[in-house]
Amino acid sequence: MDENTIFQSLPETDKQPKTLVDTPVAPLPQDLPTSPPSSIISKILKIFLGIVIVLSVIFIIFNFVLPRFSGSKSNKITLVYWGLWEDSSVIAPIISDFEETNPNIKIDYSKQDKKKQYRERLITRSSNGNGPDVFRFHNTWIPELPNLLLPLPTSIISKEEFTKNYYPVAKSDLIKNGAIYGIPLQIDTLNLYINTELFRSAGLKPPTNWIEFTDYSRQLTVKDENNNIKTAGAAMGTYGNVNHAPSIISMLFVQNGVDLKDIATSSENASDALRFYSSFALPGANVWDDTLGSSVEMFASGSLAMYFGYSWDFFIIKSINPNLSFNIYPVPSLPGKNITIASYWAEGVSSKSKHQKEALLFLKYLAQKETAQKLFSEESKTRNFGEPYARTDLADSLKSSVAYPFVESAPSAVSSFFAEDTYDNGLNSQMNIYLGNAVDSILNGTSPQSAVETLSAGVTQVLKQYGQ
Repeated sequence: MDENTIFQSLPETDKQPKTLVDTPVAPLPQDLPTSPPSSIISKILKIFLGIVIVLSVIFIIFNFVLPRFSGSKSNKITLVYWGLWEDSSVIAPIISDFEETNPNIKIDYSKQDKKKQYRERLITRSSNGNGPDVFRFHNTWIPELPNLLLPLPTSIISKEEFTKNYYPVAKSDLIKNGAIYGIPLQIDTLNLYINTELFRSAGLKPPTNWIEFTDYSRQLTVKDENNNIKTAGAAMGTYGNVNHAPSIISMLFVQNGVDLKDIATSSENASDALRFYSSFALPGANVWDDTLGSSVEMFASGSLAMYFGYSWDFFIIKSINPNLSFNIYPVPSLPGKNITIASYWAEGVSSKSKHQKEALLFLKYLAQKETAQKLFSEESKTRNFGEPYARTDLADSLKSSVAYPFVESAPSAVSSFFAEDTYDNGLNSQMNIYLGNAVDSILNGTSPQSAVETLSAGVTQVLKQYGQ
């Protein structure tokens, strides 16, 4: 069927196209307005503008005003802070001051137990994404936490500030490859505790060198008819029952010129130091042996004249025997080698933290001079004194405090990987096993030279394991 056929089949009326002329158009009413009056438009605009203003005010109130006064939980960032010594009641005023000036940050403080695999728990929890944002770590642990410690930017503390405000040992321990990895809130050093009654009875003054120390230790030792020690002059010579044996031996090493990281380069000096240490327990003129109780218990009981200890030993001794009379002095030294050992803890920021900016801000607050003073004051409310200040500009303020000897020795202190009481089950523990074996082997007849060779090989192996 062609085009003409299609049109031919249509009704007659459909074949003719309609035109505009043929279609009638109804006239428009003359009184119908063609646009709304201006008064209606004005009312609509006013209503719309009012709605916009109200919504804007509501937005500002809920997003900017209320959070400042109410600390809206929806906008708060919570930082998890792991400590070790302070109870929540002690640290609470410190945290409260920070939260007051930083209302959008909440600090969730948790006191940890270092004896319950603290270091391993710290690493595992952080790797799983539920570790702390800010945490405490030992000054020797940086090799054990290579992927966890966040380098501190200069906006938090510069190297110049750090060097000015903290002791040389902290700079050596906490600055690696030009980066600062932690800020200490306290410092602690190995010192000599003296039983004042025993020294007064013997007419002796505290020893200042090792010759005096050796002589006094023998004069003050009392034995019974069976040659058993009743009162020991000094706790030296053995390993298992001498508190802080790793620190004491480290002190002898560094005073005698031994490189603790490379003992082999000064093996003769190390041998001499171990020979001297073990001589206090060798049969004959011994002043100490392995049948005695722990040195801190012996000192607290009044049966030990000289004890090497840190600041926290003060509280242990007082808890055992509140009436014991003792004083604290610098450790004996070799001529020109006035060196002791520092063992302390620092605060770091986790590289795994989701709130690093806020965590760094909190760390900066903890490092402030005023914060340190308030923390010391709060700690002193629950014990004889707070943790000795890590800041050098606060040392003089402790001159009338029992804590002063520990900061007085800090300028000449060094650290050692032979560190006890960290319970790290890692670098420190492995190093101490080799050191203890060296001492025990000498007491059992091995030459100091052979003992040092084995010790040196073990130390090298452990340090290599941790990239040192």
